[in-house]
Amino acid sequence: MFNSLSDRLDKIFRGLKGSGYLTEKNIKDSMREIRLALLEADVNFKIVKNFINAVETRALGSDVMKSLTPGQQIVKIVHEQLIALMDTEGFEMKVYNNKLTKIMLVGLQGSGKTTACAKLAAMYRKKGIKPMMVACDVYRPAAIEQLKVLGKQIDIPVVAEDTKDVVKIAEIALKRAYEDFTNLLIFDTAGRLHIDTEMMDEVARLKAFIKPDYIFFVADAMTGQDAVTVASEFYAKLAFDAVILTKLDGDARGGAALSIKAVTDRPVAFVGTGEKIPDLEVFYPDRMASRILGMGDVLSLIEKAEETMDIEEEEKLARKMLKNQFTLNDFLQQLQSIKKMGPLESVIRMIPGMSAKLPSDLKIDDNALRHVEAIIQSMTYQEREKPHLLNGSRRLRISKGCGRPVMEVNRLMRQFEDMKKMMKKMSSPKGMKQLESMMKDQQ
Repeated sequence: MFNSLSDRLDKIFRGLKGSGYLTEKNIKDSMREIRLALLEADVNFKIVKNFINAVETRALGSDVMKSLTPGQQIVKIVHEQLIALMDTEGFEMKVYNNKLTKIMLVGLQGSGKTTACAKLAAMYRKKGIKPMMVACDVYRPAAIEQLKVLGKQIDIPVVAEDTKDVVKIAEIALKRAYEDFTNLLIFDTAGRLHIDTEMMDEVARLKAFIKPDYIFFVADAMTGQDAVTVASEFYAKLAFDAVILTKLDGDARGGAALSIKAVTDRPVAFVGTGEKIPDLEVFYPDRMASRILGMGDVLSLIEKAEETMDIEEEEKLARKMLKNQFTLNDFLQQLQSIKKMGPLESVIRMIPGMSAKLPSDLKIDDNALRHVEAIIQSMTYQEREKPHLLNGSRRLRISKGCGRPVMEVNRLMRQFEDMKKMMKKMSSPKGMKQLESMMKDQQ
């Protein structure tokens, strides 16, 4: 989402870092460029003004002007101000396994409330919590059916009743939750295409009846400043606790993520990073600021890896790589582990230094990974273990089996052999020294 903003800021900072020293003029010129970059990213203009004033005041201080690395000092200031702009002030949703926590999700139609229900339920089920979902969106066609399908998909119960009285549905849900010793009850409420009195009255009645522990406003990041405007109106009526920002993996410019906290004074608690159920993350302002400035997000990358990969198996694979014993079976296993971590582009951009090197309009086709997987799976176990067996006739058979051209099979084998040669080179003492040198350059 922030690719365009990240690229603009990267160019500005490279210019500053290239200056041997800073003057008031080039600082002000840079602030003007940053202001334009933020406005183009659809950040609220009042927030941009306050943000630039704060950065400029600190940048014109003697600690930066006289610094040996003034460009890096300004990057540090911008990083800190971005964190302050999105600061969650330690907000944390607390759910216990010995009591019932009630949550309401509110927002406009199409913002992703129903999917967010399932994602939130699945996230906390992993933490040993027993969740249940309640279908209170009784107006949108197929909303109840959608929640039922999602519930069945992740094996979490859904309360759905044949009535339009949401208070009655909530009453039944609360009774069932206490009977089943449920720890987390999530209410999916009705939305509209725009705010109206009827919708607000209904969610207000529901709030008064269930007395939720948390109310989350679900905002579609793709709607930009409209999301911030709607959030302000919802907060005035319901005083929600935090925001769930969906579709953060889209092509929008990211202004909502940077504006919503400053406008509503409510933090972003979770962000949706994809369409699949596991694609929901706790929002960390420092990590998001690092992503925006192209610094990567190592902590989130490690967490994703820990969630999806078997550490013992990965260590075995690493040892095989160092001994140059890596096979296509190992490669397939590695490929399947990477796929579980989410879209390849978002994973790559979490690596420090990679965002600045990748073009903003880069689109990595995850289908390419599926094609590679299909080619390898069309081989016999013996062929995967001993790739040198793959002569012309075998490659033709594999091509027909996976439905990909022979050219792709040949290209995969060339890439695999090149990768093995590189591993062999890197595992040598000389290669290890080169690797250490590269790591130091990135720091």
